[in-house]
Amino acid sequence: MDPIPNPRPARHDVDREAMPPAAMLMALSTFLCFAFLDTVAKYLVGVGYAAIFVAWCRFFSHALIAFVVFQGWRRTELYRMHNVGLQVLRGLLLPATTLFNFLALRELQLAQTVSIFLSVPMLVTALAGPLLGEWAGPRRWAAIMVGFAGVLIVVRPGTEVFSAAVIWAILAALTQSVYSIVTRKLAMQESQISLVFYSCIFAAVLMAPPALIYGQMPGSMIELALLASLGLFGMGGHGLLVKASRLASASKVAPFVYSQILWMTLLGLLVFGDVPDGWTLVGASIICLSGFYIMNRERQIARAERKLAARRCPG
Repeated sequence: MDPIPNPRPARHDVDREAMPPAAMLMALSTFLCFAFLDTVAKYLVGVGYAAIFVAWCRFFSHALIAFVVFQGWRRTELYRMHNVGLQVLRGLLLPATTLFNFLALRELQLAQTVSIFLSVPMLVTALAGPLLGEWAGPRRWAAIMVGFAGVLIVVRPGTEVFSAAVIWAILAALTQSVYSIVTRKLAMQESQISLVFYSCIFAAVLMAPPALIYGQMPGSMIELALLASLGLFGMGGHGLLVKASRLASASKVAPFVYSQILWMTLLGLLVFGDVPDGWTLVGASIICLSGFYIMNRERQIARAERKLAARRCPG
Protein backbone atom coordinates (compact mmCIF):
# COMPACT_ATOMS: atom_id res chain seq x y z
CA MET A 1 0.00 0.00 0.00
CA ASP A 2 1.39 3.36 -0.94
CA PRO A 3 0.61 6.57 0.83
CA ILE A 4 -1.89 8.65 -1.10
CA PRO A 5 -1.33 12.38 -1.62
CA ASN A 6 -4.19 14.84 -1.71
CA PRO A 7 -3.60 17.00 -4.79
CA ARG A 8 -5.84 19.96 -5.41
CA PRO A 9 -7.84 20.30 -8.61
CA ALA A 10 -6.67 22.91 -11.07
CA ARG A 11 -10.15 24.39 -11.55
CA HIS A 12 -12.39 25.66 -8.79
CA ASP A 13 -15.61 24.47 -10.39
CA VAL A 14 -14.75 20.80 -10.90
CA ASP A 15 -16.80 19.75 -7.87
CA ARG A 16 -20.00 20.79 -9.69
CA GLU A 17 -19.18 18.83 -12.86
CA ALA A 18 -19.71 15.19 -13.73
CA MET A 19 -16.56 13.14 -13.38
CA PRO A 20 -15.04 12.65 -16.85
CA PRO A 21 -14.46 9.04 -17.95
CA ALA A 22 -10.74 9.83 -18.35
CA ALA A 23 -10.55 10.84 -14.68
CA MET A 24 -12.31 7.62 -13.65
CA LEU A 25 -9.86 5.54 -15.69
CA MET A 26 -6.88 7.39 -14.20
CA ALA A 27 -8.24 6.99 -10.67
CA LEU A 28 -8.77 3.25 -11.15
CA SER A 29 -5.30 2.95 -12.70
CA THR A 30 -3.80 4.85 -9.77
CA PHE A 31 -4.91 2.28 -7.23
CA LEU A 32 -4.13 -0.58 -9.59
CA CYS A 33 -0.52 0.69 -9.63
CA PHE A 34 -0.44 0.71 -5.83
CA ALA A 35 -1.93 -2.80 -5.78
CA PHE A 36 0.82 -3.99 -8.15
CA LEU A 37 3.39 -2.35 -5.86
CA ASP A 38 2.16 -4.33 -2.86
CA THR A 39 1.94 -7.53 -4.89
CA VAL A 40 5.55 -7.23 -6.05
CA ALA A 41 6.67 -6.35 -2.50
CA LYS A 42 4.86 -9.38 -1.06
CA TYR A 43 6.51 -11.63 -3.61
CA LEU A 44 10.00 -10.24 -2.89
CA VAL A 45 9.77 -10.51 0.90
CA GLY A 46 8.25 -13.95 0.42
CA VAL A 47 11.29 -15.22 -1.50
CA GLY A 48 13.68 -14.01 1.19
CA TYR A 49 14.50 -10.34 0.64
CA ALA A 50 14.60 -8.25 3.84
CA ALA A 51 11.54 -6.00 4.14
CA ILE A 52 13.69 -2.94 4.81
CA PHE A 53 15.76 -3.62 1.67
CA VAL A 54 12.62 -3.95 -0.46
CA ALA A 55 11.22 -0.73 1.03
CA TRP A 56 14.50 1.09 0.35
CA CYS A 57 14.57 -0.11 -3.27
CA ARG A 58 11.02 1.23 -3.64
CA PHE A 59 12.10 4.73 -2.56
CA PHE A 60 15.54 4.71 -4.18
CA SER A 61 14.12 3.87 -7.61
CA HIS A 62 11.27 6.36 -7.03
CA ALA A 63 13.82 9.07 -6.18
CA LEU A 64 15.81 8.39 -9.36
CA ILE A 65 12.69 8.51 -11.51
CA ALA A 66 11.47 11.70 -9.79
CA PHE A 67 14.88 13.37 -10.25
CA VAL A 68 14.73 12.70 -13.99
CA VAL A 69 11.04 13.52 -14.45
CA PHE A 70 11.25 16.75 -12.44
CA GLN A 71 14.63 17.67 -13.98
CA GLY A 72 16.25 18.01 -10.59
CA TRP A 73 19.51 19.29 -12.05
CA ARG A 74 17.94 22.61 -13.02
CA ARG A 75 14.71 23.16 -11.03
CA THR A 76 15.62 24.90 -7.78
CA GLU A 77 12.02 24.90 -6.48
CA LEU A 78 12.36 21.15 -6.12
CA TYR A 79 14.67 21.64 -3.13
CA ARG A 80 12.95 24.60 -1.48
CA MET A 81 11.55 23.94 2.02
CA HIS A 82 9.65 26.40 4.23
CA ASN A 83 8.97 24.11 7.20
CA VAL A 84 12.02 21.89 7.63
CA GLY A 85 10.78 20.27 10.86
CA LEU A 86 7.51 19.01 9.42
CA GLN A 87 9.22 17.96 6.20
CA VAL A 88 11.65 15.83 8.21
CA LEU A 89 8.81 14.37 10.29
CA ARG A 90 6.91 13.54 7.10
CA GLY A 91 10.08 12.01 5.70
CA LEU A 92 10.26 9.70 8.75
CA LEU A 93 6.60 8.70 8.70
CA LEU A 94 6.55 7.64 5.05
CA PRO A 95 9.34 5.02 5.20
CA ALA A 96 7.94 3.80 8.53
CA THR A 97 4.54 3.25 6.91
CA THR A 98 6.03 1.39 3.96
CA LEU A 99 8.30 -0.76 6.14
CA PHE A 100 5.46 -1.72 8.50
CA ASN A 101 3.28 -2.60 5.51
CA PHE A 102 5.96 -4.76 3.89
CA LEU A 103 6.57 -6.56 7.20
CA ALA A 104 2.85 -7.31 7.38
CA LEU A 105 2.85 -8.59 3.79
CA ARG A 106 5.27 -11.37 4.69
CA GLU A 107 2.41 -13.26 6.36
CA LEU A 108 -0.92 -11.59 5.60
CA GLN A 109 -2.94 -11.82 2.42
CA LEU A 110 -3.12 -8.72 0.25
CA ALA A 111 -6.86 -8.46 0.98
CA GLN A 112 -6.17 -8.43 4.73
CA THR A 113 -3.52 -5.71 4.64
CA VAL A 114 -5.56 -3.45 2.38
CA SER A 115 -8.67 -3.90 4.53
CA ILE A 116 -6.78 -2.71 7.61
CA PHE A 117 -5.07 0.08 5.67
CA LEU A 118 -8.38 1.44 4.39
CA SER A 119 -9.22 2.45 7.95
CA VAL A 120 -6.87 5.41 7.35
CA PRO A 121 -9.65 7.89 6.33
CA MET A 122 -11.40 7.14 9.63
CA LEU A 123 -8.18 7.54 11.62
CA VAL A 124 -7.43 10.82 9.87
CA THR A 125 -10.91 12.13 10.70
CA ALA A 126 -10.45 11.11 14.35
CA LEU A 127 -6.94 12.60 14.65
CA ALA A 128 -7.70 15.81 12.74
CA GLY A 129 -9.55 17.18 15.79
CA PRO A 130 -6.69 17.21 18.33
CA LEU A 131 -3.94 17.76 15.71
CA LEU A 132 -5.56 20.24 13.32
CA GLY A 133 -8.59 21.53 15.21
CA GLU A 134 -10.92 19.96 12.62
CA TRP A 135 -13.34 18.21 14.97
CA ALA A 136 -15.73 15.59 13.66
CA GLY A 137 -19.42 15.75 14.50
CA PRO A 138 -21.49 12.96 16.06
CA ARG A 139 -22.45 11.44 12.69
CA ARG A 140 -18.85 11.07 11.56
CA TRP A 141 -17.83 9.74 14.98
CA ALA A 142 -20.55 7.12 14.68
CA ALA A 143 -19.18 6.16 11.25
CA ILE A 144 -15.66 5.99 12.73
CA MET A 145 -16.85 3.59 15.42
CA VAL A 146 -18.60 1.42 12.85
CA GLY A 147 -15.43 1.41 10.74
CA PHE A 148 -13.32 0.35 13.70
CA ALA A 149 -15.78 -2.48 14.29
CA GLY A 150 -15.04 -3.56 10.72
CA VAL A 151 -11.31 -3.52 11.48
CA LEU A 152 -11.89 -5.70 14.54
CA ILE A 153 -13.78 -8.18 12.37
CA VAL A 154 -10.80 -8.35 9.99
CA VAL A 155 -8.08 -8.71 12.67
CA ARG A 156 -10.16 -10.71 15.21
CA PRO A 157 -8.09 -10.12 18.38
CA GLY A 158 -7.93 -13.13 20.66
CA THR A 159 -8.01 -15.60 17.78
CA GLU A 160 -5.24 -17.25 15.76
CA VAL A 161 -5.83 -14.68 13.01
CA PHE A 162 -4.42 -11.94 15.25
CA SER A 163 -0.62 -12.07 14.95
CA ALA A 164 2.48 -9.89 14.84
CA ALA A 165 1.80 -9.30 11.13
CA VAL A 166 -1.58 -7.79 12.01
CA ILE A 167 0.14 -5.44 14.46
CA TRP A 168 2.52 -4.34 11.68
CA ALA A 169 -0.49 -3.61 9.44
CA ILE A 170 -2.17 -1.57 12.20
CA LEU A 171 1.04 0.40 12.78
CA ALA A 172 1.20 1.09 9.03
CA ALA A 173 -2.33 2.51 9.13
CA LEU A 174 -1.50 4.67 12.17
CA THR A 175 1.70 6.13 10.72
CA GLN A 176 -0.02 6.73 7.38
CA SER A 177 -2.79 8.63 9.18
CA VAL A 178 -0.31 10.96 10.87
CA TYR A 179 1.56 11.26 7.56
CA SER A 180 -1.68 12.37 5.86
CA ILE A 181 -2.32 15.01 8.52
CA VAL A 182 1.24 16.36 8.28
CA THR A 183 0.89 16.44 4.48
CA ARG A 184 -2.39 18.36 4.80
CA LYS A 185 -0.65 20.91 7.01
CA LEU A 186 2.36 21.22 4.70
CA ALA A 187 0.19 21.55 1.58
CA MET A 188 -0.49 25.17 2.51
CA GLN A 189 3.25 25.93 2.90
CA GLU A 190 5.15 23.84 0.37
CA SER A 191 4.88 23.23 -3.37
CA GLN A 192 3.47 19.88 -4.42
CA ILE A 193 6.57 19.09 -6.45
CA SER A 194 8.78 19.46 -3.37
CA LEU A 195 6.41 17.33 -1.28
CA VAL A 196 6.56 14.50 -3.81
CA PHE A 197 10.35 14.76 -4.24
CA TYR A 198 11.33 15.08 -0.58
CA SER A 199 9.07 12.22 0.47
CA CYS A 200 11.11 9.73 -1.55
CA ILE A 201 14.50 11.43 -1.01
CA PHE A 202 14.22 11.40 2.80
CA ALA A 203 13.10 7.79 2.76
CA ALA A 204 15.90 6.69 0.39
CA VAL A 205 18.58 8.39 2.50
CA LEU A 206 17.29 7.40 5.94
CA MET A 207 16.74 3.76 5.04
CA ALA A 208 20.00 3.29 3.14
CA PRO A 209 22.32 2.18 6.01
CA PRO A 210 20.16 -0.65 7.42
CA ALA A 211 18.89 -1.57 3.96
CA LEU A 212 22.40 -2.07 2.61
CA ILE A 213 23.40 -4.07 5.70
CA TYR A 214 20.46 -6.46 5.41
CA GLY A 215 20.15 -6.34 1.63
CA GLN A 216 21.35 -8.81 -0.94
CA MET A 217 22.20 -8.85 -4.63
CA PRO A 218 19.26 -9.83 -6.86
CA GLY A 219 19.32 -13.52 -7.67
CA SER A 220 18.17 -13.00 -11.26
CA MET A 221 17.39 -10.30 -13.81
CA ILE A 222 13.69 -10.86 -13.10
CA GLU A 223 14.15 -10.05 -9.41
CA LEU A 224 16.26 -7.01 -10.31
CA ALA A 225 13.46 -5.81 -12.60
CA LEU A 226 10.89 -6.40 -9.86
CA LEU A 227 12.93 -4.37 -7.36
CA ALA A 228 13.22 -1.52 -9.86
CA SER A 229 9.50 -1.72 -10.71
CA LEU A 230 8.55 -0.77 -7.14
CA GLY A 231 9.52 2.86 -7.72
CA LEU A 232 7.90 2.83 -11.15
CA PHE A 233 4.57 1.69 -9.74
CA GLY A 234 4.82 4.20 -6.88
CA MET A 235 5.70 7.13 -9.13
CA GLY A 236 3.15 6.06 -11.74
CA GLY A 237 0.38 5.87 -9.16
CA HIS A 238 1.13 9.31 -7.79
CA GLY A 239 1.37 10.81 -11.28
CA LEU A 240 -1.95 9.32 -12.36
CA LEU A 241 -3.61 10.57 -9.20
CA VAL A 242 -2.41 14.12 -9.85
CA LYS A 243 -3.75 13.97 -13.43
CA ALA A 244 -7.08 12.54 -12.27
CA SER A 245 -7.42 15.34 -9.71
CA ARG A 246 -6.88 17.95 -12.39
CA LEU A 247 -9.91 16.61 -14.25
CA ALA A 248 -12.18 16.03 -11.24
CA SER A 249 -12.38 17.24 -7.65
CA ALA A 250 -10.48 15.40 -4.94
CA SER A 251 -13.81 14.45 -3.32
CA LYS A 252 -14.79 12.59 -6.50
CA VAL A 253 -11.42 10.87 -6.89
CA ALA A 254 -10.98 9.85 -3.24
CA PRO A 255 -13.64 7.07 -3.13
CA PHE A 256 -11.76 5.18 -5.83
CA VAL A 257 -9.22 4.20 -3.15
CA TYR A 258 -11.66 1.46 -2.22
CA SER A 259 -11.15 -0.14 -5.62
CA GLN A 260 -7.96 -1.49 -4.08
CA ILE A 261 -10.06 -4.09 -2.28
CA LEU A 262 -10.96 -5.49 -5.70
CA TRP A 263 -7.45 -5.19 -7.19
CA MET A 264 -5.69 -6.67 -4.15
CA THR A 265 -8.13 -9.56 -3.83
CA LEU A 266 -7.77 -10.43 -7.53
CA LEU A 267 -3.96 -10.16 -7.49
CA GLY A 268 -3.78 -12.17 -4.27
CA LEU A 269 -5.82 -14.91 -5.91
CA LEU A 270 -3.97 -14.89 -9.24
CA VAL A 271 -0.40 -14.55 -7.93
CA PHE A 272 -0.48 -16.27 -4.54
CA GLY A 273 -3.65 -18.37 -4.67
CA ASP A 274 -5.01 -16.54 -1.59
CA VAL A 275 -8.76 -16.58 -1.04
CA PRO A 276 -9.91 -14.18 1.73
CA ASP A 277 -12.28 -15.74 4.25
CA GLY A 278 -15.82 -14.54 4.82
CA TRP A 279 -14.99 -12.53 7.94
CA THR A 280 -12.34 -10.55 6.07
CA LEU A 281 -14.83 -9.70 3.32
CA VAL A 282 -17.49 -8.69 5.86
CA GLY A 283 -15.05 -6.48 7.76
CA ALA A 284 -13.72 -4.93 4.56
CA SER A 285 -17.26 -4.13 3.42
CA ILE A 286 -18.04 -2.39 6.72
CA ILE A 287 -14.80 -0.38 6.52
CA CYS A 288 -15.59 0.69 2.94
CA LEU A 289 -19.16 1.73 3.78
CA SER A 290 -17.97 3.73 6.80
CA GLY A 291 -15.28 5.41 4.70
CA PHE A 292 -17.77 6.28 1.97
CA TYR A 293 -20.10 7.84 4.55
CA ILE A 294 -17.31 9.92 6.11
CA MET A 295 -16.16 11.18 2.70
CA ASN A 296 -19.72 12.07 1.67
CA ARG A 297 -20.40 13.79 4.99
CA GLU A 298 -17.22 15.87 4.76
CA ARG A 299 -18.14 16.80 1.20
CA GLN A 300 -21.59 17.98 2.36
CA ILE A 301 -20.05 20.05 5.16
CA ALA A 302 -17.52 21.63 2.78
CA ARG A 303 -20.31 22.50 0.33
CA ALA A 304 -22.37 24.09 3.10
CA GLU A 305 -19.36 26.12 4.26
CA ARG A 306 -18.75 27.38 0.71
CA LYS A 307 -22.38 28.46 0.37
CA LEU A 308 -22.23 30.26 3.71
CA ALA A 309 -19.01 32.03 2.71
CA ALA A 310 -20.59 33.03 -0.62
CA ARG A 311 -23.56 34.62 1.19
CA ARG A 312 -21.25 36.58 3.46
CA CYS A 313 -19.12 37.79 0.54
CA PRO A 314 -21.53 37.99 -2.44
CA GLY A 315 -19.08 40.05 -4.49
